[in-house]
Amino acid sequence: MATHRSDTPLYRRLARQLQERIDAGTYPAGSRLPSEPELSADFGVNRLTVRQAVAELERAAVLEIRRGVGTFVRPPAVRVSITVDPRSQRFDLGSVHRALPLDTPLPEGAAGTVEGDGEAVVAAPAVGGSTEDGEAARQLGRTVGELSRVDTVIRIGGRPRVANSYWVPTRPLPAELLRPGRPGNMVLALAGAAGVELEYDWRAFGAIGADLADAELLGVPPGTPLLVREGVSCTPDGTPALYVRRRIDGSSARFVLHYREPRGADGAGGSGPAR
Repeated sequence: MATHRSDTPLYRRLARQLQERIDAGTYPAGSRLPSEPELSADFGVNRLTVRQAVAELERAAVLEIRRGVGTFVRPPAVRVSITVDPRSQRFDLGSVHRALPLDTPLPEGAAGTVEGDGEAVVAAPAVGGSTEDGEAARQLGRTVGELSRVDTVIRIGGRPRVANSYWVPTRPLPAELLRPGRPGNMVLALAGAAGVELEYDWRAFGAIGADLADAELLGVPPGTPLLVREGVSCTPDGTPALYVRRRIDGSSARFVLHYREPRGADGAGGSGPAR
């Protein structure tokens, strides 16, 4: 074991050594960690210490424990890039689609991309008395009875990463648009159904703990930190036409706000700007 402060618990010292191996590429992103007995023998510690170290790295979103399968190294955080240009309007073309790498390569040794990546409808719940429905009505300047809602999930690398809820003052929406499993960019689909062109009005950013519904949609434990991006899009004359609320698994993504043109693959500019 490497030299550390004598008062640092053994499991935490082991966690740091595992982190060092992950950072060095010994255990690359997506790879399966050696088993508890293998790590125990490798580092000369008991299995309980290994288990505690792995749990520590799971809490830090470095590892993912898949019960009955094994422990895997999480991929690096996705950077959701946003370019600010105060000199012009930005058309809302479904920015998450443009900012996130939806065509995610398979692990090393495989070919192609993960099938099923992208956005798909999961539900079209009735708009009623929920807090979220009330906020949507307030932001759009309508009553809840005038709104339609669509919920979707965006999958990246074969896993659900983003839960989305959209509200529009359009009733009824086409049945085909609401079909569970329907793929496609929901912002563009809703704009087409309403026969309007959408522009950004405002966007806000925050964080919450996953409630039971979002935890189930994203396959994460309740209380998992979720990044929240919400806001209103309007028609060119300024009429509010869409309220969107996105919840993104905080262990696999982060927002990057650009004040200059992205520089490309270095630093925070790697995944391209959101439009």
